[in-house]
Amino acid sequence: MNVLEEAKSNFLNNEKYLSEYACRDSDALRLREDDPDIRPNYFHDIDRIIHSLSYTRYLDKTQVFTRSDNDHISKRITHVQLVSKIARTIGRALSLNEDLIEAIALGHDIGHTPLGHTGEAILNEISLEETGEYFAHNIQSVRHLMIVENHGRGLNLTIQVLDGIMCHNGEMLDPKYIPTKKDINEFLKEFNDSYKDLKKSNKNRPMTLEGCVVRISDIIGYIGRDIEDAIRIGKIKRDDLPEDIINVLGSTNKDIVNTIIIDIITNSMNKPYIKMSDDVYNALIKLKKFNYEHIYNKSMTKEEIDKYTKGMRKIFTKYLEDIITENKNSIIYHFLDDKSNEYLKNTSDKRKVIDFIAGMTDEMFIREISK
Repeated sequence: MNVLEEAKSNFLNNEKYLSEYACRDSDALRLREDDPDIRPNYFHDIDRIIHSLSYTRYLDKTQVFTRSDNDHISKRITHVQLVSKIARTIGRALSLNEDLIEAIALGHDIGHTPLGHTGEAILNEISLEETGEYFAHNIQSVRHLMIVENHGRGLNLTIQVLDGIMCHNGEMLDPKYIPTKKDINEFLKEFNDSYKDLKKSNKNRPMTLEGCVVRISDIIGYIGRDIEDAIRIGKIKRDDLPEDIINVLGSTNKDIVNTIIIDIITNSMNKPYIKMSDDVYNALIKLKKFNYEHIYNKSMTKEEIDKYTKGMRKIFTKYLEDIITENKNSIIYHFLDDKSNEYLKNTSDKRKVIDFIAGMTDEMFIREISK
C-alpha cells in the first residue's frame, strides 16, 4: 500500500464503528463518474459545496430579519452552520456518517432567495405565472448544485447528498423520520415532479438516516435562535413564551437545542429511524406555531412586502427583456456569460432569470430593484 492509499484508508477508518443503519462511502451514487482521490465521497462533496460560489453568497442572505441594524442578527450562513453542528452532534451519538450529514447540512439552503421566505414566496408566484412551475428553495438548492454551479455543469455531488438537501424541509414536522430507499432514477423523478406538485414533494422522505437527521436538525437550528434574534431587536420578550412550552423545552436557545437533541438521541439509539418523544414533539409543534404568529408573520411590514414584490417583478421583466433583446450591458449577462453552452441551450430564458434572482444576495437584490 502506497502513501496515498494509506491516507484514503485512514479517512475511512471510522466506518468500522458506524451503525448498521448508517450510509457508507461504498453506497455513494453519482450521476457521472468521478475522478477518485484520497477523499471519501461525502467528504469530497463537503469541499465542493463550501468552495462553490453559492456558498459564498450565504454571507448576505436573510435568515428572518432583513436589513437589521443589529450586527448580531443571524444570517443564512449562521443557520446552516448551526444545523451542521446540531446534526453532526446527533449523528455522532448515533454512529451515523458525519461526512454525509455535514455535506447535506451545509448545502441545504444554497437555493434560498434573497429576503428569506418572503423572497421565496414572491419568486414562487412569479414562477407559477410565468412557467407554470413551483419554486421552492430546497428544490432550487438541488438545481444550483446539480445544474447551475460550476459554469452550468453542476458539481456532480452524490445522490445521497442531493436527496438529503431536496428532502430537508424543516417546516414539515413529524414525530418519526423513516428513510425511504431510492435509486438514481427515483431521486430524479421526485426532483422533476417537485416543479409540478409542491405539496406532494414536501412529503418526500430522505433516502438515508443521515438525511433524516438533517431534516429535524433544520428546525432545531432555527426555532430557538430566531427567538433570541427577535428578543434582541425587541420584537418579543422572553416572558411572552408560553409556560407549557417552557416547561418542556426551556426558554433559551441553549436549553431548547439541548433538550431536543438529548430527546432524539434517547429515542433513536440503535433504531432505523429518528424519533422524538410525544412531549417534546408536541411542545415543538406549539413553539413553531408561536414563532409564526409572533415572529415570522411580523418580520416585515405590508409596505416592505409590497415594495419587494413590485421590485422582484420589475427586475424579472427587465432581465427577461434583456435576454430576448440580447442587451449585453445588462447585469444578467455577468451570470450568463459564465455559463456553459449546455446550460444556455437546455435552460429556458425564464428559468435563467429565476436562477439568477434566486442566487442574489440581499444587498444585490435591493440595489437592483432601486435602479
